[in-house]
Amino acid sequence: MSGSNFIDYVKIYCKSGRGGKGSTHLLRNRMTSKGGPDGGDGGRGGHVIVRGNTQMWTLLPLKYQKHIKASPGENGSGQEKTGANGEDRYIDVPLGTVAKDEETGEVLFEITEDGEEKILVKGGRGGLGNVHFKSATFQTPRYAQPGQDPIEGWFILELKVLADVGLVGFPNAGKSTLLSVISAAKPEIANYPFTTLVPYLGIVNYRDYRSFVMADIPGIIEGASEGKGLGYRFLRHIERNALLLFMIPADADDYKKEYEILLNELVAYNPELADKNRILAITKSDMLDEEMQEDVAGQLPSDIPHLFISSITGTNLMALKDQIWAALNTDA
Repeated sequence: MSGSNFIDYVKIYCKSGRGGKGSTHLLRNRMTSKGGPDGGDGGRGGHVIVRGNTQMWTLLPLKYQKHIKASPGENGSGQEKTGANGEDRYIDVPLGTVAKDEETGEVLFEITEDGEEKILVKGGRGGLGNVHFKSATFQTPRYAQPGQDPIEGWFILELKVLADVGLVGFPNAGKSTLLSVISAAKPEIANYPFTTLVPYLGIVNYRDYRSFVMADIPGIIEGASEGKGLGYRFLRHIERNALLLFMIPADADDYKKEYEILLNELVAYNPELADKNRILAITKSDMLDEEMQEDVAGQLPSDIPHLFISSITGTNLMALKDQIWAALNTDA
């Protein structure tokens, strides 16, 4: 997943189609010179529809197509013929996309399933033809309804990565290395902060041909919930994960403090994140002997299960998978 191609936020202008006019036609043919009204209804204007697509992982196409307009409905005509509806415009998006009103910030809907469709802006209703306004006392109405005006406005589409497990940790906690070892994902790995600037997804194979999806979320920094660093851009991807795997390196100065900072940033961003299942992994544990591991274990918070793992030596990686699988399937 190339960083230059991963776009998780776009602002787009959308305009639906105007409804077609109702017809004021009066019946005229060789047999009838003064017939009654037979004007048909106008067609509905085209909708702008957002559609989920599992083949997409980025909002990149919308970066270059920020103005999306549906076509108008056709006018009604004689013989009570209804005008054709305007052509709908479809916006294909990755699963996990949230649509918001740009002006108010209101969340309009979320797309979570392949093929799921939600109308972003409705097409204008077609006007009624004059046939609808005929009455016993008014036999030949010469008016009809105009089509309804289109709806237009600016909208925000945000992508929140969908994964079973989200890796949570400061930069250089070993998240990318772990993902590269236990899945086929190949995130960029280097020994400097913010190597990962976009989320990476990996499918982790488990026993008996089972699997789960793990996401390498870019590293959190203290103050991320206030927008420091890349702030909200990082944190919103964590909301979708069923399980959070906190990762703290063995060479950290204060394990408990680092865990509390990470948890506080998540809860400050969204209090509901406090209710998600959590596991704590002490990474790079090949640096610690048994005695040092016992000492570190005594410093860890008691309300979260923990493991000592090493992506380099493979220590406890299967045990980690077992614990993750059990946590993901506690309600199964």
